[in-house]
Amino acid sequence: MKLHAVVLPLLLCVAGTAIAASPAKPPTEPPASAALHGDAQRPAEAAGWVRSELYFGVGEESGVSARAQTEAISDAQWKAFLDKEVTPRFPDGLTVFDAYGQWLFRGAPEPNRLRTKVLVVLHEDTPQRRNDIEAIRLAWKQATKHQSVLWAKQAVEVSF
Repeated sequence: MKLHAVVLPLLLCVAGTAIAASPAKPPTEPPASAALHGDAQRPAEAAGWVRSELYFGVGEESGVSARAQTEAISDAQWKAFLDKEVTPRFPDGLTVFDAYGQWLFRGAPEPNRLRTKVLVVLHEDTPQRRNDIEAIRLAWKQATKHQSVLWAKQAVEVSF
C-alpha cells in the first residue's frame, strides 16, 4: 500500500473537521450592552421607582370550603373596576395576571383556594402614587366587601 493512499484520506478528514469546528463569522454589529437605554419619549433610566403588586380575590375555586366562599366577580365587573378605579390613577399602563391563592386555616382539613387577579404597576415611589394604591385597595374592599387586598412592593430599575 502506498503512503499517499493512507495519508491523503487522513488529511482530508482532518481538514474537514477543522472547517466544521471553526468559529462562526463574527457579527458585523457590536453586541448590545447591558446598560438601560430609553427612547425619545421616556428617560433612559428612572430612579426611585417601585413595582407594586396588588392581589384581588375574584372567586372561589371548585371544592372550596364554605368558610372562604365569596361572591364571584365576573370578568365584566373586574374590567369595570379597572376602568373606573385603576386606569384613571395609572393611565400609563399596568399588567394583570390570572392566578389563584390558597391558605390553610388552623385546624382545617384542606386549604381554601380563591381565583385571583394580580395587578402589577410600575410607578414612582411618591406619596401621591402610594395614595393612589391605597385608594384602589379601599375601593375594591368597599365594592366587594372583601377584607383585604394584598399589596407587595419592591424597588426596581426601569427603562422605557
